[in-house]
Amino acid sequence: MATLTLDTVKKSFGQTDVIHGVSIDVQDGEFIVIVGPSGCGKSTLLRMVAGLETVTSGKIQIDGRTVNDVEPMDRDIAMVFQNYALYPHMSVFDNMAYGLKIAKVPRPEIAERVQQAAKLLQLEPYLQRKPRELSGGQRQRVAMGRAIVRKPAVFLFDEPLSNLDAKLRVQMRLEIKALQRDLGVTALYVTHDQVEAMTLADRMIVMNGGVADQIGTPLDVYANPATAFVAGFIGSPPTNFLAPSTLGQQGDGQIGIRPEHMRLSPAGRLAARVAYAEPLGAETLVHLRADPGSSSDLLTVRQDANQPIPAEGTEIAVDWDPTAEMRFAADGRRL
Repeated sequence: MATLTLDTVKKSFGQTDVIHGVSIDVQDGEFIVIVGPSGCGKSTLLRMVAGLETVTSGKIQIDGRTVNDVEPMDRDIAMVFQNYALYPHMSVFDNMAYGLKIAKVPRPEIAERVQQAAKLLQLEPYLQRKPRELSGGQRQRVAMGRAIVRKPAVFLFDEPLSNLDAKLRVQMRLEIKALQRDLGVTALYVTHDQVEAMTLADRMIVMNGGVADQIGTPLDVYANPATAFVAGFIGSPPTNFLAPSTLGQQGDGQIGIRPEHMRLSPAGRLAARVAYAEPLGAETLVHLRADPGSSSDLLTVRQDANQPIPAEGTEIAVDWDPTAEMRFAADGRRL
């Protein structure tokens, strides 16, 4: 168990700045998710914590010890990569046990830890197989097991579920969270999937172009986004954005309204035309164009499945409670 501190951490490749000063104090046993689109710097930030990338400036501390110049093997961390990184000539058991053997852990304890991890990850029938005899999902679970058995002070996950099918992703999310809670281990988890971020995180770091746009609990980030980027990235389907001029208001910024806060209404304030609808079982997403002749992005209304689904091309209007509006300046800041 350990605390983790990032103090104005920056990273540059030559003259190109890719991380612009990220700071956070991670508490002992806290699960932090770094989320953002491709190229935002989330994996680079994780790799600096792991010691796989150098820190240009700022400090990284684990349990109060500055580790900027400490080798990865001496940081008491375990990392699960997006790819499997397994030894092809070793069995599943030996892949999971390898780090413990190097650390000279007694053989009975190695066997116990591997068996526990194998049971958790549903790998017990495969312990004597080679990686080539496993599916992609099974290989990733072996990679996770290799990290789990080490019982590190800090777990680092770099999109570990990206190669799994949808059902197994959901199951593994639950298992990762339960495991982290049971062990009380501090965890840093990178993903581009905002659903993963919302379900796993105690707090999340929303990255945008190398900047931490917002750090907070999932529900706080969702309900009170600090920027238009955060409002658009966190939430599925994403926030609807309207120019103030569309509503006859002054200003150069944007007004954001989440799909669940919009409703179809013949007497609504904004005329629109139905582009198409997506019945999803418990709910329906109705996609609209406010200007039928426009090629701009669609507006989305989320409604219960028991409400009637309007036909494509139907002229309709949308309305919303003004208190649900989120106003953003021209530079994206929340007003």
